[in-house]
Amino acid sequence: MIKKYRYLIARRFTQIFIMFLYIIANIWGINILTGNLSSSLFLGFVPLSDPFAALQMFVAGALISSDILIGIVLIIIFYAILGGRTFCSWVCPVNLITDLANYIRRKAGFNSIQKKQPASRNIRYWVIVMSLIISYVLGITAFEFISPISIIHRGIIFGLGLSWAAMLIIFFFDLFVLKNGWCGYICPLGGFYSIISKYSLIRVHHNVDNCTECMKCKEVCPEMQVLHMITKESLPVLGGECTNCARCIEVCDDESLYFSIKNLKKESKNENK
Repeated sequence: MIKKYRYLIARRFTQIFIMFLYIIANIWGINILTGNLSSSLFLGFVPLSDPFAALQMFVAGALISSDILIGIVLIIIFYAILGGRTFCSWVCPVNLITDLANYIRRKAGFNSIQKKQPASRNIRYWVIVMSLIISYVLGITAFEFISPISIIHRGIIFGLGLSWAAMLIIFFFDLFVLKNGWCGYICPLGGFYSIISKYSLIRVHHNVDNCTECMKCKEVCPEMQVLHMITKESLPVLGGECTNCARCIEVCDDESLYFSIKNLKKESKNENK
């Protein structure tokens, strides 16, 4: 059972532990990780800055300090290695809500009723553009101002308050309106990190020789379009939208999906030649 859900358990532990570090900093002053998901300080001296939030600040006319620039570089390097959307499935607290909604969707059979999604996944990229335009025009960080991620994060740390409303809206939207609606179609932060993910090193790899075409991987994948190679050919998942959640790996009884380093197999073949 642990092996079957090893990545899910690791993800939940990571998400909860990160929130725990923010909480103990606020309540007891144990400053391992302070601030918020947009701008944090690790161990009191290592800055960590969300690149998308900083970009909004910049176009809004704010001066970007050296600490923020260092934080941006550290985050980009980190997610360029692990995969930008690793943030979405391993860090973001909204993921707990959307995963629950989509688990209920599968068990209730909603996915079989709504087989074709009535929206384009490119919406999130248009939201990025609109966020930057509004930030420039109004002189504010537009998405940060209304971000459910920030609202829920603050609610967990400082007391839920109205963050319950944000949680319920996202939950019912994903449950009844659109499968993986918020994270897969709308969230501009996920869209921004998917751009970084195009250059990441850690990838899910598919071995077609082991595949028995059960399609369990596509059933659980929040970004099933990245698994286009399933049953067809042995390839790594190169789509930036992949969140590296590893649910596809866990549900695959054939061991045809696993983590690997990008181009490692290709380089090994070339060396053998």
